[in-house]
Amino acid sequence: MEKYRPTFALEAVYDLKVEDLEKHGIRAVLVDLDNTLIAWDNPDGTLEMKEWLHDMRDAGIKVVVVSNNTTERVRRAVQQLEIPFVSWSMKPFNIGIKKAMRRFDIKPEEVVMVGDQLMTDIRAAHRAGIRSILVRPLVQTDSKKTKINRMRERAMLKKIVAKYGPIAYQRRL
Repeated sequence: MEKYRPTFALEAVYDLKVEDLEKHGIRAVLVDLDNTLIAWDNPDGTLEMKEWLHDMRDAGIKVVVVSNNTTERVRRAVQQLEIPFVSWSMKPFNIGIKKAMRRFDIKPEEVVMVGDQLMTDIRAAHRAGIRSILVRPLVQTDSKKTKINRMRERAMLKKIVAKYGPIAYQRRL
C-alpha cells in the first residue's frame, strides 16, 4: 500500500510554486500529460498552464512530460509548449522516469513526479526512488483505457484512507 501513497498531494500541478520547489531542493518536475498538465480532451491547455510553465522556465526548473501515450500524441500536445518529453513511458514501471532522468541529467533527490493516478504515476515514482505529487484530475472524464485504472485506484485509495486517513490536497507543498 505504501508504494501507492504519494509524498505530497496538491489540488493541481499549477499549485507547485517555484519557492516551494526550491525549498525542497527540487530542480526538475516530471509531469504526466493527460488530466495532469492538460485535460485529456483539450490538447491546447489553458492560460494557467502556460503561465506555470513560464514561471518554471524563468526559475531554471526543468519540466519534462513523462507519458504512457504514443510519441505522436505527446509530441502533438506539447509541441507548441516546447516541453521535452518521454513517451511510451510504461508507467507504473520506472522505465520512462529513469530515461528522463538520464537524458536530462537529473538526480533522484532533485526531482519529483506529478500525476493524477496512484496506479501509474505515483507507483512509477516509488519504483524510481523519487518523490511524488498526486493531483486531482483536471476533468472528471477519462479516456477508455484510463477508466480501468480508476476502478483499481478507488479500491487502493480506500485502503490508504483506512490506514492513513484521507489524502489532504493542498494549495502549496
